[in-house]
Amino acid sequence: MHPFIALADPVQTSWEFLTKGGIFMLPLGLAALGGLTAILFKFLSLSRGRVMPDTLALKINRGAELDDIEREAHEGGSTLARLVRVAMRHRDKPPGDIILAVEASAREEASRLHAGIGVLDVVITVAPLLGLLGTASGLIAIFDGLGDSADYMAIALGIAKALNTTIFGLAIAVPCVVAHGYFTRRIEVFTARLEALLAELASACQAKQDVVTTDR
Repeated sequence: MHPFIALADPVQTSWEFLTKGGIFMLPLGLAALGGLTAILFKFLSLSRGRVMPDTLALKINRGAELDDIEREAHEGGSTLARLVRVAMRHRDKPPGDIILAVEASAREEASRLHAGIGVLDVVITVAPLLGLLGTASGLIAIFDGLGDSADYMAIALGIAKALNTTIFGLAIAVPCVVAHGYFTRRIEVFTARLEALLAELASACQAKQDVVTTDR
């Protein structure tokens, strides 16, 4: 078989599958596009370099000089770097004030980490419902067209076509559910690690203050 013919067969089959689904395939296609865009966006935005780069995290872990940590944070645009800059601006204040300032910024950063998750929530809910709605409308059209003499083969083919939207809706929702679980877990891990690093940084700021006070 010619390779171009072999390639055209699945493409043609997929196109026929979509066209048989009727008008409801259009909103389902939009839902699929929205879900795919959200998944790609989260893969990029939740990369380690954008949230918690290893270089800065290691410096905090190893108790590097605060000036060195601040310099590294000013050169980065990650979530950790932004939170470190907030802590550094308040490092001469009492530990309670540092923690309050960081917590306020952390809430804003948490909303950034969750950006796009809402789109996945909508797609997971809407796609199967659109699929069922398309199937229900297709079944109504089939049974409305039945006369006194029913062609059972035609009915079976019509029902098979009507189920296309349900299949497509579920095919959209399933990968979005998997991606949603993966990204939610990744956000939880990052959040816990960020809290630990910032607690270490606050302790280092307090230790620095104690040393300065003692020298005086």
